[in-house]
Amino acid sequence: MGAVTPLGIGVDAFWQGLLEGRSGIDRVTRIDVSNMPTQVAGEVKDFDPAAFMDAKEAKRMDRFTQFAVAAAKMALEDAGINPDVIAKDRVGVVLGSGIGGMETLLEQIEVQRVKGPGRVSPFLVPMMIMNMAAGQIAIIFGFTGPNLTVVTACASGTNAVGEAFRMIQNGVADMVITGGTEAAITSLAFAGFCSMKAMSRVVDEPAKASRPFDLHRDGFVMGEGAGLLILESLESAQRRKARIYAEVLGYGATADAHHITAPAPGGVGAAQAMAQAIADAGLLPEDIDYINAHGTSTDLNDKYETMAIKDVFKEHAKKLAISSTKSMTGHLLGAAGGIEAIVTALTLYHDKIHPTINYEHPDPECDLDYVPNQVRAAQVKYALSNSLGFGGHNATIVLGKFAG
Repeated sequence: MGAVTPLGIGVDAFWQGLLEGRSGIDRVTRIDVSNMPTQVAGEVKDFDPAAFMDAKEAKRMDRFTQFAVAAAKMALEDAGINPDVIAKDRVGVVLGSGIGGMETLLEQIEVQRVKGPGRVSPFLVPMMIMNMAAGQIAIIFGFTGPNLTVVTACASGTNAVGEAFRMIQNGVADMVITGGTEAAITSLAFAGFCSMKAMSRVVDEPAKASRPFDLHRDGFVMGEGAGLLILESLESAQRRKARIYAEVLGYGATADAHHITAPAPGGVGAAQAMAQAIADAGLLPEDIDYINAHGTSTDLNDKYETMAIKDVFKEHAKKLAISSTKSMTGHLLGAAGGIEAIVTALTLYHDKIHPTINYEHPDPECDLDYVPNQVRAAQVKYALSNSLGFGGHNATIVLGKFAG
């Protein structure tokens, strides 16, 4: 696994920050937000592309692609994989992104406006298009298996993991690099979300802006980064004597068919995705010990996700441990499912559940166990991760502790 996050670069730094309950959210530095109501974000600090690629390569990549390449290199190293000694035609790449190369697009719009169309970079299109993160990983490492980009807004990363899982199940690939990447902290994206009144307006205490399931939540906080995982068939992993963090067991994906931004009332689509994934894993709802919630810190999402959990799990809902990674990272949009799949795997591997920070004022409509404010040691055998996106996309994956 490889991670580029507001809590640090690398899986160890990311995981440690989560266990400490440390927020990666602060005042925005990458753009001028002085005239906007939202002024905080989960920025990736101290990211140096030169640590992962040469300068010429980096200049021809948007920030979201740089994040993905860095996370892929870390994941390959973490897995002990030498790309030159594996069957490259059996390795796929399936990534998710919700927005893609918006930073490059905005830069080049300004170049055209000020200097004219003749000065627009010839690399504009290949830097901007959303498939290029997956494409660059394949080019750099020579992986010639299936190469796809999933675009389902904030469900993209989880849908990508689920589709990679299906590829391995169906024998299309032995190994797939998957997850999500996003770098959308730009003036236009910020302005757009502000106009929707979707983001938190907390300014004075940035670390408290993201407060999933709390009564006083007032919107999500934008984050950026990438979370990539290497999925592998059991036979391939055992041949390599690989260290296995967890096993992907099930996948569910549904559509609300309701509204372009609002979730379906009662979270019916999310409930269907969870139920599908649990059934696909051959489990019962009462088998699940932990949920990494979508948990965006918006009014409707947190309320309806809670309702969906109650719908699926009935009385067992009260026994589940639930936490929101977004309380510390903000919402990484299309990359959220990638980093949250990593979190879910690490929860199973270490039997530790990271907290939902900033849960200070219980909401009567959000009355489950959100692991408030303190890390918890717990035996976790089966866990699921939810991602829900604009357009009514719902995606759930189920992971299990690998028994060996």
